[in-house]
Amino acid sequence: MDVRRLELLRELAERGSITAVAAATNRTSSAVSQQLKVLEREAGIPLTERRGRGIVLTGAGRMLAQTATDVAVALERADALWNDFKQAPSGDVTLTIFPTGGQMLLPGLLTAIRDVAGLTLDCSDQDPLLPDFADLTPDFDIVVADAPAILPSWRERGLAVVPLMTEPLDVALPEGHPLSEKKSLSPRDVIDETWIGVPAGFPFDRILRQIETANGSPARVMQRFVDNGIVESIVAAGHGIAILPRFTTRDHENGLVTRPLTGVRAVRKISALMRPDRAERPSVRLVVEALRTEAARFQAEHETASAG
Repeated sequence: MDVRRLELLRELAERGSITAVAAATNRTSSAVSQQLKVLEREAGIPLTERRGRGIVLTGAGRMLAQTATDVAVALERADALWNDFKQAPSGDVTLTIFPTGGQMLLPGLLTAIRDVAGLTLDCSDQDPLLPDFADLTPDFDIVVADAPAILPSWRERGLAVVPLMTEPLDVALPEGHPLSEKKSLSPRDVIDETWIGVPAGFPFDRILRQIETANGSPARVMQRFVDNGIVESIVAAGHGIAILPRFTTRDHENGLVTRPLTGVRAVRKISALMRPDRAERPSVRLVVEALRTEAARFQAEHETASAG
């Protein structure tokens, strides 16, 4: 079977439609369909089937798409070994990240790799409203995502997942709030408070759901915002309290104080997600290792500052 046709089948498995595959591979939809039909003839069994107005992979198609991934990984590994042999990692690497993750990790990362000859890192940030950052892995070499834990869906997609850091989520209060006298806060402490929240379903909102469950009563949410800076300003002005990430919240600088939350699991895990073949590239491996080093440095530095 032709490796290029196998790759089209893999793209269909990940992108979900002929139109999306065509756009991603700079082909026409008819050209993609024709190549998949040739592959189906080579396989000798149906690889796709009609469903509604589109097509989906059959069981055999999904199995062959996984084989295409295995082939791509093997080719990237072979190419990586050769590149390691003949030269230092080089080339273009694309990375995308959620906003507060970029605030924490990108300055140090860019400093760490700026003197690597022949390596270009192209960074971007993404709207945090995106339901699953793993959906970006077909279009970027490295996707940095946050979640309460490593999601099963990431493993089910066959992605390479590299844990980077764990960030606590704290309760943010306006300075002078009676609860600021406590060193930590429990769900019972905040049962009667007004909250400034995030959109439903966001990681921080899941913490609020845990607080509701622990208290057996709904939380009173006055406003919801995506941008943490807006949340900080409204809390500082005395309009409520909020769940905010520890390392990027500017407490004591803008009228805020933060306190750890006890009795619920209040953390977010930050991870690098990649297609497994791209994870084999020397240039991508170098950037991920630099990311891990920067995440460890950043976390240690801020934990030391918090302890002090």
